[in-house]
Amino acid sequence: MTSEKDMIAAFLAEDVRTGDLTTELTVPDIAGRAVIQCEEDALAAGLRYAGMIFELMGVKCELLVQDGAGVKDGQEVMRLEGPLRGIMTCERTALNIIMRMSGIATATAAVLRSCRARNPNIKIAGTRKTTPGFRYFEKAAIAMGGGEPHRFALDDMMLIKDNHIKAAGGVAEAMEASLDAPYSIKVEIEVDTIEDAITAAKMGADIIMIDNRSPEETGRFRDAIKAIDANIVVEASGGITAESAPDYACSADMISMGSLTHSVRAVQFSLDII
Repeated sequence: MTSEKDMIAAFLAEDVRTGDLTTELTVPDIAGRAVIQCEEDALAAGLRYAGMIFELMGVKCELLVQDGAGVKDGQEVMRLEGPLRGIMTCERTALNIIMRMSGIATATAAVLRSCRARNPNIKIAGTRKTTPGFRYFEKAAIAMGGGEPHRFALDDMMLIKDNHIKAAGGVAEAMEASLDAPYSIKVEIEVDTIEDAITAAKMGADIIMIDNRSPEETGRFRDAIKAIDANIVVEASGGITAESAPDYACSADMISMGSLTHSVRAVQFSLDII
């Protein structure tokens, strides 16, 4: 897998290409200082990665808060010192990382807080509905917000969805095929009926996904599954929002939400030369 530093360098290279024309022509080649601050109450995330961006241009970074910490409107989160041109060239790439990751972490923490008010043991998970090229950092932001990143890529675990089941010939056939997976690989399967859930549970599923069902229906699936094996994780999924998630908190062990990454609002941060 590509290293964090290589991914960060690629982000900056994408923005700079052959050179920062505006900065080269308008900013003196001198040392300078700057500060980054948050412009709303949020959970800060991505600061360490933003610091790596600045360091590529010889800028020294002082993190004033750690990733995953709560910050207030107007609070400084990072101080910078070094080549003024370097600070200016890195500004947008670094802020984009902080803003998007903080948005994901803040949203995750908020959903987790509202759901755990009803079920202290519920887990909130992300999905693979991520931005191509930025998945690593979006998954990291979910973890910073207290959530479960879920599988990172297709080789992390088996997740047998409806189209896999159709292609295999049914739930029993798909579960039978999963026996060929390596011993260490977990098997998750989506089910449409309680009968299919029971079949999957009896055939050794580690996680059973209940997709696009009401909280009450999900609870009935959960009861049938747990009656067979209490250790099976029951996952609620399918269009669950921040508003509806608490309603599922007592019907499942885990709630997966694509909205944490595919449509989250960025948190506003700004950089000012001082």
